[in-house]
Amino acid sequence: MNFLRGVMGGQSAGPQHTEAETIQKLCDRVASSTLLDDRRNAVRALKSLSKKYRLEVGIQAMEHLIHVLQTDRSDSEIIGYALDTLYNIISNDEEEEVDDVEEENSTRQSEDLGSQFTEIFIKQQENVTLLLSLLEEFDFHVRWPGVKLLTSLLKQLGPQVQQIILVSPMGVSRLMDLLADSREVIRNDGVLLLQALTRNNGAIQKIVAFENAFERLLDIITEEGNSDGGIVVEDCLILLQNLLKNNNSNQNFFKEGSYIQRMKPWFEVGDENSGWSAQKVTNLHLMLQLVRVLVSPNNPPGATSSCQKAMFQCGLLQQLCTILMATGVPADILTETINTVSEVIRGCQVNQDYFASVNAPSNPPRPAIVVLLMSMVNERQPFVLRCAVLYCFQCFLYKNQKGQGEIVSTLLPSTIDATGISVSAGQLLCGGLFSTDSLSNWCAAVALAHALQENATQKEQLLRVQLATSIGNPPVSLLQQCTNILSQGSKIQTRVGLLMLLCTWLSNCPIAVTHFLHNSANVPFLTGQIAENLGEEEQLVQGLCALLLGISIYFNDNSLESYTKEKLKQLIEKRIGKENFIEKLGFISKHEFYSRASQKPQPNFPSPEYMIFDHEFTKLVKELEEIIQKTFKYSTNEEKRQKKNKQTLQNEIQICSHFQVVVRDMDLQLEELKQQISTLKCQNEQLQTAVTQQVSQIQQHKDQYNLLKVQLGKDNQPQGSYNDGSQMNGIQPEEIGRLREEIEELKSNQELQNQLAEKDSLIENLKSSQPSPGANEESSATDSARDSEQIADLKQELATLKSQLNSQSIEITKLQTEKQELLQKTEAFAKSVPEPEQSETVTAAKATDVEGRLSALLQETKELKNEIKALSEERTAIKEQLDASNSTIAILQNEKNKLEVDITDKKNKMIFWCCWLIRIRKYFH
Repeated sequence: MNFLRGVMGGQSAGPQHTEAETIQKLCDRVASSTLLDDRRNAVRALKSLSKKYRLEVGIQAMEHLIHVLQTDRSDSEIIGYALDTLYNIISNDEEEEVDDVEEENSTRQSEDLGSQFTEIFIKQQENVTLLLSLLEEFDFHVRWPGVKLLTSLLKQLGPQVQQIILVSPMGVSRLMDLLADSREVIRNDGVLLLQALTRNNGAIQKIVAFENAFERLLDIITEEGNSDGGIVVEDCLILLQNLLKNNNSNQNFFKEGSYIQRMKPWFEVGDENSGWSAQKVTNLHLMLQLVRVLVSPNNPPGATSSCQKAMFQCGLLQQLCTILMATGVPADILTETINTVSEVIRGCQVNQDYFASVNAPSNPPRPAIVVLLMSMVNERQPFVLRCAVLYCFQCFLYKNQKGQGEIVSTLLPSTIDATGISVSAGQLLCGGLFSTDSLSNWCAAVALAHALQENATQKEQLLRVQLATSIGNPPVSLLQQCTNILSQGSKIQTRVGLLMLLCTWLSNCPIAVTHFLHNSANVPFLTGQIAENLGEEEQLVQGLCALLLGISIYFNDNSLESYTKEKLKQLIEKRIGKENFIEKLGFISKHEFYSRASQKPQPNFPSPEYMIFDHEFTKLVKELEEIIQKTFKYSTNEEKRQKKNKQTLQNEIQICSHFQVVVRDMDLQLEELKQQISTLKCQNEQLQTAVTQQVSQIQQHKDQYNLLKVQLGKDNQPQGSYNDGSQMNGIQPEEIGRLREEIEELKSNQELQNQLAEKDSLIENLKSSQPSPGANEESSATDSARDSEQIADLKQELATLKSQLNSQSIEITKLQTEKQELLQKTEAFAKSVPEPEQSETVTAAKATDVEGRLSALLQETKELKNEIKALSEERTAIKEQLDASNSTIAILQNEKNKLEVDITDKKNKMIFWCCWLIRIRKYFH
């Protein structure tokens, strides 16, 4: 600690010898006393001396105080005294007043002491970890001084303390608990602590955000009264800015958590003209800045667009427009509101369309755009307000071709109000463009240039605009009027604005270039301005004139014979010189204000004199400067040769692109063939599985067939035993045969009976069909004789049949009796057998059934064999197709290798040509 003693020696008024001894004795008491009361009193005494004798107490007592924090945690009072003492040592807050002469030296020395003591304290990282653990104590006398001490450490050496807290387990989570403390003093100081903790540290910002910080902070702001709240709201808003600014992850989390919707009540300020306190203005200013953080042009386009849409959907944009059109709003709040609305609508078509529909509460109502433009071209308005309006108009037209068309249409003759009652945006821009105020000229020119940005249609439409200069003179086009004012030698700011407008107008528009060159005075004026040797103030105008002339050459369609590309180049080489022209063209990008304007789109200038370049124009200069330099760098033959080489290179690139397409197509075909092969493989595997299943089924059928054959053999054995049994019971096989014959005779007799019944029915029909007596007296005798013979024959046959029927009926009765007896004998025999067997008829039926099943199995086996044969043939075909696919793949692979070799050769040729072109350029350079 020798450097601290040196600081003490450098002080003009050091402590008395007795006071130094007192501090030493107190330190000894803290270190050696065994009684807690003695140590507590000693620490309290050190606390009272720490503000006046900060250096001495810090040198001698810091180690003892840290030891107290480690060993006496059970006593909250002594811990509180120790923390307060350390805070007085480290903090740079000065309560005592100092003289003006000594103020600067005292402040510098105090800051130096604070950083040195902080470095000593955090040298042991365990000290910071100990302090974090003490913040878990709920006791007010411990937690509050602990919060103040940690805040002071972060203010002194923020990055080092942040890193220690970041690696400490649950370090950030412990600090987040401070926001939930019911004691407002601790909660408010906790907000200040988190401000210092989250400053310029993205990792800690993410942790704090995911510890539900947004929800807690927004709740505090709501409890405190939103914009009407006190300084606590200001502290919460600053912390929210720390968490969201330049942190895309937290911005996305804030949007997805629907916290944007909770910002809308902040801007419900009402219509009262009073009540704008200084704190309310500060709060509302920070709230507007927080909105701008979410929709900043520096954010990723996707994140900005989603936040813009959310602000429109929840009504936040509508609320901002209400403030914009309200009366009695302070100037700085109005300016910041205009800037906020600008970035909320920038590049978002839905928001831009809504802003175009907003009307000011006037009689008659006027569009908000017109009211804002009136402020921009009014030289009595504040400079920052005019800059904000210009930025709002630029954001309204950014990527908004519909809005650009509406603005340009207000300048066309068909839409101008002849009565002059209402003023359009186009009329205000023309009025500002040709006013006597140079700032109005510049703002109007830049605003009109944004109406033409990347919109060739509106550039052509603007050529139709005609202006009435004076009574009795014919109207003059807007393009000609701009060049007339430019040649009159007005202020530099006016000329710069007009030249930026003309360069934007003529770029990428050959028709506008033709109209510009049609005026024979324009080219001599530009060449004269470029050729003169003027001072440094005029160099910027010379550079812009060179840029305008270069645009007139590059975008020239050679429709005017007197001002073709070649003739203009020859004119420049003759009157200006190629090198001089390129040098003058480089004055633009080398200007000190050029780099400042190219950084961000908002026109933020400290004073009107610095308002020279527009952000979008710097992009145009960066794009065209190199192209125009190349146009003048090479002669006509060199240009032809360069074009030829370029064409050759393009042809080779096209050939390579063609081969790449071919290779890509072949790769696709190869992938398709691979997919087909994999599909065929799957089908082959499925077919093999099916064949295996069929083979197993065939084997099962074979097994069933063999089993049935075995069962059939067993059924024949009971038949033999049955025959033996029947012989044993007196029934011989001969009798069975005789019975079968009798059954056949019975069947024949039954058939005869059926025939007899048919004959009887025939006789009855004949009898019914005989004619009545006397009805057929005229019939021939031959028919009567024949009928009589037939009747006699039928009667004789009927008698014979009846006799046969009677005899057979007797035999049938006899046979039925015998059959009944035989059946009785059969039933008796069946009952006498222990295991009953089937009869012969059943056995025969069973055999027939078995034979039928066997024939069916044989048929199914035959079908399965045919199916196996078909599957084998299909498998052979698939294998042949697979072989053909493999050969095709090999052929395609060979062709692919050849194409890759060709592409490599083409690339080498391209590299050769590029190297050759580079050498040619170096040679001619």
